[in-house]
Amino acid sequence: MKSVAQIEELILPALNDMGFDVVRIMLTGGQKPTLQVMADRLDEEAITVEDCATISRAISAILDVEDPIDDAYTLEVSSPGIDRPLVKPRDFERFAGYEAKVEMNVAIDGQRRFRGRLLGFVEDHIHLEIEHNGDMVEIALPYDDFYRAKLVMSDELVAGASEQTGTETD
Repeated sequence: MKSVAQIEELILPALNDMGFDVVRIMLTGGQKPTLQVMADRLDEEAITVEDCATISRAISAILDVEDPIDDAYTLEVSSPGIDRPLVKPRDFERFAGYEAKVEMNVAIDGQRRFRGRLLGFVEDHIHLEIEHNGDMVEIALPYDDFYRAKLVMSDELVAGASEQTGTETD
């Protein structure tokens, strides 16, 4: 069985050619694994159900030929959702200004979990503005040591997503 990174290498060129990008790939389960592919549009427009169906058909065709998973598996394709995971350096740039949670593999000053406003990605570091002793301070977290991150659901985030899709929130 190929690794998740190898599977991404197989499908990414085709998805990019179609105007999509891979946000994250996970392979879960035991007897009958599930390959979960989270995708987004390269033009940063909202991904639709039809887009997910198109992506699913393309991935299925590639994986049927390449056969990277030994046994039967289930393929799931989804959008990242509003409170999406932040995985790649460009994610931290794209969503600068929004609130995020970042969890590190290695403690920094005794702390592994951080929550604050994303300021961007500079020189291999995730920049966050956090509250520390009543003051707002900027911290730089090494990208190589980050475990996972995601946007925090907020009115601002929902409003931004609504602008992207052209829907109103009330």
